[in-house]
Amino acid sequence: MTTPPLRRSELATPATSERMARKAAASDADLVFLDLEDAVAPALREEARGKAVRALNEYDWGTTVRAVRINGIHTKWAYGDIVEVVEGARENLDTLIVPKATDARDVWWVDVLLRQIEENLGLRKRIRLEVLIEDVAGVAHAEEIATASDRLDAVIFGAGDLSVSQGARVDTNFRPREPYPGDFWYYARMQVLTAARIAGIAAIDAPFPDFGDPEGYAADARGAASLGFHGKWAIHPSQIALANDVFRPTEDEVARARRNIEAYRAAEAEGLGATSVDGQLVDAAHVKLAEQVLAQHTAATR
Repeated sequence: MTTPPLRRSELATPATSERMARKAAASDADLVFLDLEDAVAPALREEARGKAVRALNEYDWGTTVRAVRINGIHTKWAYGDIVEVVEGARENLDTLIVPKATDARDVWWVDVLLRQIEENLGLRKRIRLEVLIEDVAGVAHAEEIATASDRLDAVIFGAGDLSVSQGARVDTNFRPREPYPGDFWYYARMQVLTAARIAGIAAIDAPFPDFGDPEGYAADARGAASLGFHGKWAIHPSQIALANDVFRPTEDEVARARRNIEAYRAAEAEGLGATSVDGQLVDAAHVKLAEQVLAQHTAATR
């Protein structure tokens, strides 16, 4: 099974704010994306491209993945976003984030354009992609989207625009206004997660707009982590540490994983297909889960 890239925290930063971009570059986020879309007023979106390029070229980003969210491919800005940012930043750009993907064709369009630009510039590395699924059509076609290009590193669940597309009655934190029996976004989350697992890429959970509620953010992140998500958006630097902590295996989980593997290997050497640890069954499925925990631990501690 492919181990997805480390994406515990993805920090959103308006490309128009040099102060925020500089601060983001020095953060502990696994990925920072400079936003050319929703965080930028339409009148400033073309100007924002140049600011994004300067930030990518001039700041020290350390090991943080450097990304830019372009405008949707059905807008008048998308083509210019890709061309200007890629030609301007070149090897200093790692990833493009494509919003509002509705089917595989949307990803294909960006992939083809990127390939042509890379060949024309003679770039030494391929630019990666992440895709936002935030529309009812995108949810319905999640698997097609996730498997549309070998450039893809992650699919991201976006509850905000999906609320509009779905016609949902939610508050500003994308939670139902009326009592709802269960997780309001469970179906959409599972569609995105399942698609990511099929493609062998990361699944990233939606933003949590109420950055003044760290407990709420952590609880939301724990729910997503329990399902199998690899990380979560952060719309404020204060949310980075919360995401990094939630999506990192605990010391107890790591110790348990190691004990399970050791016990199973010992039993296997004696010709047994299962054993027990602390009074609980350990078989091949438990070993796979343990190996996954250790892989996540290794990635998070590099």
